[in-house]
Amino acid sequence: MRKLWLLFCQTATLILAIYFVISTLRPDLINHFNATNPITTIKQAQEESGGSRSPSSYSDAAQKAMPAVVNIFTSQSISIKRQPMANDPLFRFFFGDQGETQNQPSTNLGSGVIVTDTGYILTNSHVVDSATTIEVALADKRRVSARVIGTDPDTDLAVLKINLPNLPAITFGSAEKARVGDVVLAIGNPFGVGQTVTMGIVSALGRSHLGINTFENFIQTDAAINPGNSGGALIDSSGNLIGINTAIYSRTPGGASLGIGFAIPAHTAKSIMEQIIQQGSVQRGWIGVAVQDMTKELAESLKVKEVRGALITEVLRGMPADRSGIKPGDLLIAVEGQQITDTSNMLHLIAALEPGRVATLKIIRNGKEVELKVNIGKRPKQKQNTSEEVAPYGFNVNCWGKLYRSPAAGARR
Repeated sequence: MRKLWLLFCQTATLILAIYFVISTLRPDLINHFNATNPITTIKQAQEESGGSRSPSSYSDAAQKAMPAVVNIFTSQSISIKRQPMANDPLFRFFFGDQGETQNQPSTNLGSGVIVTDTGYILTNSHVVDSATTIEVALADKRRVSARVIGTDPDTDLAVLKINLPNLPAITFGSAEKARVGDVVLAIGNPFGVGQTVTMGIVSALGRSHLGINTFENFIQTDAAINPGNSGGALIDSSGNLIGINTAIYSRTPGGASLGIGFAIPAHTAKSIMEQIIQQGSVQRGWIGVAVQDMTKELAESLKVKEVRGALITEVLRGMPADRSGIKPGDLLIAVEGQQITDTSNMLHLIAALEPGRVATLKIIRNGKEVELKVNIGKRPKQKQNTSEEVAPYGFNVNCWGKLYRSPAAGARR
């Protein structure tokens, strides 16, 4: 009996020793016999982690929108003043006779979004401003000339047209339903490196009072927007257009993204685009006043209980406001029954009125509410992005940086 026990112990020890050696040197042999289920599980997890089923991938959204985002190349002739040394005989001997000014070519690039399959493209006004020739490069490498249908400097939007059939048009999303924290993708051609997709979130909504455009209602995002992204698409996680990338916060003009970018909401861009295509320009209401935001101190001096409305600081002679009896010092509190919160809100409400229409404006004068009828005029074209209805102002954060329209990239003089 003792011999059998010793034989059993020796055999068990030998088996354990062999198992230890095999598990150390060739663990795959043991897994082959004892762990087939974990391998199947790992393969399944690997399959599920790829493709569109993964919640961490936005490949489907990018692939849906990228064909509709184009690169825009513009060129223009710029005049450069003659060198101060141009009158020096030695200078003229080496460099020739130069006139007072010289014309030199300048090329820039930006981005755009195909919005119809017939070839209409949305981009920024500053991308095509003063351009003599415009060329569009599609995602499939085709290049074609484009013409400007119309621009709207007040919102920094422009509509181009190319003559190609069956183009991949982007799908408009609901920018009005966007929420802070939503994932967004920015698509464009930063620094001319080629079509690029960056990811971020919606950082804020309804940004205004920035001094970039006359009419501001920006979507703020931390998705990287750099020079060359101007006019490109800001899309949601489903690949639908929710904004046109326009401006960045940077320490220097032409600088790179610092995580604060701004896009024009898609519903605003669509409305402007439709007016430009149908009428050739955008018509906005205008009454001819200068205004400023109310403050607590102004409210107290005017004996107004709430800090609201827009204070009239100037009335242009002979303009609609002047003809209706509006005076400097009046506090405009409502337009067609809609309450005014600040100057930006007032500007949008007036601009939304159809020129030629008679509108009801409510003001506070000498502590009393008064209603006036105003025959709305047509807003004059703005050559610069400043409004004569709102005093010009800039935007500076702790003297570290400023807001700039995202410039065209690759400028050469």
